[in-house]
Amino acid sequence: MKELPILYLFYYPLIMGIIWSIGGLIFYIRREKNTLMNVSTIDMPFVSILIPTYNEEETIEETVVHCSNIKYPHFEIIVVNDGSKDRTMEILKEMMETYPNLRVVNLRENRGKANALKQGVLVSKGEFIAAIDSDAILDQDALLHIMPHFLLPNNGERVGAVTGNPRIRNRSTLLAKIQLAEYASIIGLIKRTQRILGKVMTVSGVFVVFRKKALLDVGMWDTDLITDDIGITWKLQRRFWDIRYEPKALCWMLVPETLKGIWKQRSRWTQGGIEVVLRHKDIFLDWRQRRLYPVYMEQLLSIIWAFTWFICTLVAVYNLLFLNTFSSPLLWMGNYLSIICIIQFLVALMIEKHYEKNILKYLIWTIWYPLIYWHIAALLVIFSFPKGLKILRKSKNEFATWESPDRGFHLKN
Repeated sequence: MKELPILYLFYYPLIMGIIWSIGGLIFYIRREKNTLMNVSTIDMPFVSILIPTYNEEETIEETVVHCSNIKYPHFEIIVVNDGSKDRTMEILKEMMETYPNLRVVNLRENRGKANALKQGVLVSKGEFIAAIDSDAILDQDALLHIMPHFLLPNNGERVGAVTGNPRIRNRSTLLAKIQLAEYASIIGLIKRTQRILGKVMTVSGVFVVFRKKALLDVGMWDTDLITDDIGITWKLQRRFWDIRYEPKALCWMLVPETLKGIWKQRSRWTQGGIEVVLRHKDIFLDWRQRRLYPVYMEQLLSIIWAFTWFICTLVAVYNLLFLNTFSSPLLWMGNYLSIICIIQFLVALMIEKHYEKNILKYLIWTIWYPLIYWHIAALLVIFSFPKGLKILRKSKNEFATWESPDRGFHLKN
């Protein structure tokens, strides 16, 4: 019985790493490799591009300019300024004179990204809503790859959202290079595998397109959740809307390049995952939600793994300091898991090289991922769990506000 926690620490990431790798390959071979969508023959509908922003004077102009130049026939850009205290609103006013398809909603009080998105939907003209982050650069063909999921006859009306493929723009530091590989492997492979299983944990908040009817059907975003993207994903799927992943729809983003910035970002993500697990704990009471069970259980098992790691680490440190003994299984298990992790990264980067030819050269930096990120991720669960528990006492009318995130050193060069 004493060995069970150690075995769980080893076999859970081992099995999931194998599943993600195999699932990603199956998705690539069956749905990605030879899929060429003939978008030129489709009458594209009007799309409203929403950009919620808070204190983004350094990035908002670049984001709007790139959005204005996308290869898509019918769209508008709506920037929702969520009570920014810097020059964001001044910049937007100047840009409105140059870009006629730009509209601005100015909210006087900062009430969070979810509320900003809701206000944007209410004033939008489009039947489809594209939401992107205010530091993101949308690939020119991104919407052309995403919209056929909603429009081709075999899909029908059940597709509620299609999430794109986030890519890392800043790559000058070790932390940025590790995250580049992480987004391809940990995020890209997982989304591919989850699509094979039928349900996903979350859309990518940096770039996703929604059917407006689906958003209205579920009451749009919950403003009290710290992560709007995870929350809306679960609301849509529980109402049986289908969510797709389109890896060809690229969107370039900035990531934190300091440990403090990464900690704050991942703390928010982790808390959001915990909040969703707690909010949707009743899914097992409804057999119709059975396709969500694997996604829910994987998230729950990852939380349990983090607590197991924390307890086993404390025990190992105690034994080393006070009993002068060392748990050798932790050492050899860690070596095997590191190898599986590198293999997973290799599989992911081999797939992603079809969108970025030179991405394989970043494989060498992934050796740091098991040494740094696994420990940070486990500590984040321990740190964020008490915050996540507050969702049980929160009112859905509360607002989870945001702070200006760490955009890395890209803006300082």
